[in-house]
Amino acid sequence: MAERSTAAVDVAGAGGDESSTAEADQSTADGVAQKRQPGTEHDQAQGDAVVTDQVPAQALELHSGHKLARRYRLEECVTRLDGFSSWRAMDEMLRRAVGVHILPTDHPRARSVLSAARAAALLGDPRFVQVLDAVEDDDLVYVVHEWLPDATELTGLLASGPLEAHEAYQMVLQVSQAMAAAHREGLAHLCITPSTVLRTSAGQWRIRGLAVSSALRGISTDTPQRADTEALGALLYAALTHRWPYETDAHGLAGLPKDLGLIPPDQVRAGVHLGLSELAMRALANNGATASRHESACTTPEELAKAVTEMPRVRRPEPSFTPPSEYVRPPYAPTGYTAAGPVPPPVPTPPAPLDTKTGKALKWAVSALLIAALGLGSWQLAATLLDKKHEPLKTVPQNAPQDDKPKAPLPIAIEDATDFDPFGSDGREKPADIGKVYDSKSGTYWQTDYYSGDAKFGNLKSGVGVILDLGKKQSVGKVTVTFVGETSVELRAASGADGAQPTSFDAFKKVAQGSGTKVTLTPGKDLESRYLLVWLTKLPPESAGTFRGRVVDIKVTS
Repeated sequence: MAERSTAAVDVAGAGGDESSTAEADQSTADGVAQKRQPGTEHDQAQGDAVVTDQVPAQALELHSGHKLARRYRLEECVTRLDGFSSWRAMDEMLRRAVGVHILPTDHPRARSVLSAARAAALLGDPRFVQVLDAVEDDDLVYVVHEWLPDATELTGLLASGPLEAHEAYQMVLQVSQAMAAAHREGLAHLCITPSTVLRTSAGQWRIRGLAVSSALRGISTDTPQRADTEALGALLYAALTHRWPYETDAHGLAGLPKDLGLIPPDQVRAGVHLGLSELAMRALANNGATASRHESACTTPEELAKAVTEMPRVRRPEPSFTPPSEYVRPPYAPTGYTAAGPVPPPVPTPPAPLDTKTGKALKWAVSALLIAALGLGSWQLAATLLDKKHEPLKTVPQNAPQDDKPKAPLPIAIEDATDFDPFGSDGREKPADIGKVYDSKSGTYWQTDYYSGDAKFGNLKSGVGVILDLGKKQSVGKVTVTFVGETSVELRAASGADGAQPTSFDAFKKVAQGSGTKVTLTPGKDLESRYLLVWLTKLPPESAGTFRGRVVDIKVTS
């Protein structure tokens, strides 16, 4: 049941009089089994999205144990709806759980589902649940996708109440950025609900059903960006208030009171973060709401993602510490007992070794030896002083040079920084945040792109880095770099460069290397240069199968 609860998503808000069979038919593996009626909350959340065709709700007669392509063994049917079925299956070749959608080849949506699945698979963004296979085989069309037993739906997270402000901020930030990237590639979701958004055990947010869910349902719209943006606003509203932002109850949440209209989240529940409340209203303004504080409405995921990054960052709350309570002896416990059992009787202390007759004789012998040694030492000291009585005194000239104390290292100001990606396709690596590497703020950082499959940039390149401009040629003693996560790094320098900034990787020579979360790079010999290259060679893990580097701060000293 635990595996099904984390993978079956987008359960429709069924009424209390519906049968358990109907409820079972409404659960699926990526949010494609929500029965919609005109005027329901799903229509409200998806703007003007409509079902383009109608098909009889009769799926293929398959059973547990059936194999597809002699590889995917069907184990549990999680939905049968609109002529297709969704299953939890086992990939016997790779021995892992997967999800499978199955349609007959003569299904009116079969071609569009195949096309949507292949387009989603080409995106390859790790923030989405990945499509693993899309096949047309004889009389069947099936789509295989990831199954995430360790992830939790937003629906499950909201079951116990609203999200904490930091969690809601991270959710809308990551999900809006992911949808913005999908729309830039021409892909829309159109079925975003609390059940299609998952939080992994590592704290990353992922989206499933991109393009495939709407294709399975036959949903289309003339304004896909507006529909997805409004759906994201509904998610944020629900996360802040624990209420669905429409009059109809949905996804285990109560709707707003009727005839009241859409009111800001900070008026629904006390203590709601005002910046996030305003953000939710700007995203939901597409449905006729008025954006609060005279801010313009967000009509695309790109605008919503930009609005999130422009607002002050919501920090994680400090963990509370409760000191352990002191053990109180119960009144009925006898004094000779403790919580660990009876108190053992006291052990008599043995006499000191030197209090015996042998010890006293030893003390007198040692004392005599000490007195003799002191007398002999005094006689030798007196003889030495008498021998040197007539030797002239040695004087130290007043102007004699004194030993110089080592000079303390002095900080060297970084005048400018530039991202450096000579082996990338576009030659750039997050240039907008490059100034954060020397702003002396512990809460900001410059980060690389995502890389999948391997910590060494997915074997796509040897590394990326940051070029530091010290303003003029200076003597560099060490460079200290602080990272988020353990990172391997090299320090390279343009030898003697004091003119234009070098543009090729070969112009920088390696002078030091190291790894860790705070790395001190010390050149092996005197180094004088104006341009330094902090070159990242191995990245820490970002989430399962993905890697990303983050540079928090760089300090240069003489």
